[in-house]
Amino acid sequence: MKKNVLGIAALLVVIFVLTALINPKFLNAYNMQNLLKWSSLYGVMSIGVAFVIITGGIDLSIGSVVGLVAVVLAFFTKIQGIDPTLAIGLTLLMSVVIGLIHGLLITKAKLQPFVVTLCGLLIYRSLGRWLTDNQSLGPVPLEGDKGYQNIDQIMGLDFIFSGKIPIGESFNLPTPLLFMLVVAIGAGVFLRRTIWGRYLYALGNNEEGARYSGIDTDRMKIVAYMVCSLLAGIAGILFAFELGSVQPAQTGEFYELYAIAAAVLGGCSLRGGEGSILGVVIAAAVIRMIYNSINMVGISTHLEFGILGMVILLGVIGDEVLKKTMAKKQLAAR
Repeated sequence: MKKNVLGIAALLVVIFVLTALINPKFLNAYNMQNLLKWSSLYGVMSIGVAFVIITGGIDLSIGSVVGLVAVVLAFFTKIQGIDPTLAIGLTLLMSVVIGLIHGLLITKAKLQPFVVTLCGLLIYRSLGRWLTDNQSLGPVPLEGDKGYQNIDQIMGLDFIFSGKIPIGESFNLPTPLLFMLVVAIGAGVFLRRTIWGRYLYALGNNEEGARYSGIDTDRMKIVAYMVCSLLAGIAGILFAFELGSVQPAQTGEFYELYAIAAAVLGGCSLRGGEGSILGVVIAAAVIRMIYNSINMVGISTHLEFGILGMVILLGVIGDEVLKKTMAKKQLAAR
């Protein structure tokens, strides 16, 4: 296990222990379930953005993609009365197409990833608000809500995407955790055990060198952006069922910052060529635990973003110092 992964894991343990000592209620089953659930939801997004960052790119549109997918899913199931399973398939297809468009604009039109995805952030948010006239919708009927077809199928999907599996007498395992584990294992195997994963790392380390070695760098960039958008789409579906009511102007807002922060804190270098899925998953848990701890210990929520930013900054600085120290030791050993 790499030292940066051990470092972020140690940070997770420190925050966990300190919060539990300050407020024992932190350890109750309900809070642990919520922590696992929200860490999993953010983890899926963060894994997606890790693919792009490993190639040396960036995707600022993730939050808006999450919001658009959630809105379109609710629009399909309630307003259009489309079969819920088909609606999920269509929204995932839409998210893949979004990633394809990003990849093509970056590789073929030679536009900067920052510009392409920043424009995407604005466009997808606007589309979601326009589609629903900025009115809240949900893929699952709330109390007293009418107008839904295929209710039994919708409720079955609601359990799959936001249900709880009883473990013992007082603990329920949130189903989003299972989705995150499947995504994390699949992403880890892809990046570490397949030739395409090695291509992504090579691309991030030295794009020109990767191209001269015979790697189709444009294709690999497109794949990375498609995977990123697909996982944002999966996260959008999970959030839609979890929230119940999707607000076009707010659902997914700032989520891209959490995802990028988790990827960077988890060991992905913004220069590309580095990154660990395990580190990203742990970092996503750290970010959610910080948010949870702020509430549990009674710190003003107005300081939430400031504290989160400081922890991430210190974590990244520590990681850079560790890398430089290790590099000096290796150089001295020669």
